[in-house]
Amino acid sequence: MNPTTKKSKYVAFLRGINVGGHHKVPMADLHTELEKLGLENIETLLNSGNILFDANSEDILMLGKTISQHLEKVFGFPIPTILRTAGSISRLAEQDPFRNVPLTKDIRLYVTFLPIDVETGLQYPWTSDDNSFRIIGKSDKTILSVLDLTIAKTSKTMDVLERNFGKDITTRNWNTVLKLEKKIVSQL
Repeated sequence: MNPTTKKSKYVAFLRGINVGGHHKVPMADLHTELEKLGLENIETLLNSGNILFDANSEDILMLGKTISQHLEKVFGFPIPTILRTAGSISRLAEQDPFRNVPLTKDIRLYVTFLPIDVETGLQYPWTSDDNSFRIIGKSDKTILSVLDLTIAKTSKTMDVLERNFGKDITTRNWNTVLKLEKKIVSQL
């Protein structure tokens, strides 16, 4: 990375780590490895691979690829990494895209991050045949969806997303995105 480039704040979303006892990546080890790449002000959220950091890079795709390749070499399995600027996460939180969704204990709000924009034949909003899963919108390589657990479980919805948008996506609960946004604000 070029040391004269202005530092930017990013959020990394790692796919498929520390899920069900598989692909374990201790957060302390992850932090150390990211420091080796020259990333700074590294802060993790939860154990599922949500990382806030500063970097001297303006090429977000290349930075994500560099992180992913390094982590795969160190931990021994592929770790797809999707990056967003901290500003884009803050804007998403400010937009409050789920504000009109009636919440109950069985409603889950999800944000799915794509590494590249993927066009599908889906028309938004899109609803599954059984009305359990809705994709309420897609913009800026980000999919917003709602799941009703009284009708279907999470794994079925992930199948719908992967079938339409590919396997290199990663999904987070809306609450996780809001927690990340709070961390971003606290670092300003």
